[in-house]
Amino acid sequence: MPQLNPTPWFAILVFSWLIFLTILPQKMLKHTFTNEPTALNAEKPKTESWNWPWH
Repeated sequence: MPQLNPTPWFAILVFSWLIFLTILPQKMLKHTFTNEPTALNAEKPKTESWNWPWH
């Protein structure tokens, strides 16, 4: 049963993970976003309580 022989499949697994861990992260880190996030204000908006009559 050739499915149980790990020699070719283990090599394919190792080489594919080497490609995933070396080439793809470099390509993903080179990607630039068109919409850069802007910094939020540190001030919190002042909220007022609602004065509703409860009937």
